[in-house]
Amino acid sequence: MSDAKIRLHLDQPLGAGQSLPLAEAQAHYLFGVMRLGVGARVLVFNGRDGEWLAEVEEAGKRKGLLRCVELVRPQDSPPDLWLLFAPLKKARTDFVVEKAVELGAARIQPVQTEFTNAERVRQDRLQAHATEAAEQCGATWVPEVADLERLDRVLAGWPEGRRLYYCDEGEAGRASSLAALVENEGRASAEAILIGPEGGFSEAERTRLRALPFVTVLPLGPRILRAETAAVAALALWQAARGDWR
Repeated sequence: MSDAKIRLHLDQPLGAGQSLPLAEAQAHYLFGVMRLGVGARVLVFNGRDGEWLAEVEEAGKRKGLLRCVELVRPQDSPPDLWLLFAPLKKARTDFVVEKAVELGAARIQPVQTEFTNAERVRQDRLQAHATEAAEQCGATWVPEVADLERLDRVLAGWPEGRRLYYCDEGEAGRASSLAALVENEGRASAEAILIGPEGGFSEAERTRLRALPFVTVLPLGPRILRAETAAVAALALWQAARGDWR
């Protein structure tokens, strides 16, 4: 068992003896912030080749070189679950992305609804945040964070065969219990969860969602939850009922 504690995502092929040049930001983190030197060991992953133990061969202020030593964990994949959510204020959006990674979402899709507070998000910043979350939580993959897209357009282009669980306190009376969903619905090969904005969904959005054959209302209990809490609760419910938790 390796005593390496630092994990680093690298978008490079990984394999025995593979040389891994570091970008300036990565070198700064390892050698300037974490104070590692030649001979130190770190864990690296790229989302394709599993997790590898790597050793520092060169350590500089602006560059460095690692070399793969051995495979310590084979590649695994998250369940085929997407999270769709309406962006919130910056810190709360970051929280949703971080927890979605930790809870095993395969793709994260910000959506613009009628009552969404944030009109734009920086996809590159959220993708970097997802990468950091994967490094910290031990995942061997990094979920894709898509660009912000209007909810109606996402629904219009919805992929065949993927079921969408729609979470909304305004639909509590229409929702089946989670136990009933698990017992009565066959598991789709691919699924997704939709969380609305702080102001909830509009009546027009609710009407459209009710009419779509691939949509199922998922209850989250009798209390009104903040949007970021609802995302965590829904992901946890799905994982407990259908996911890869053991």
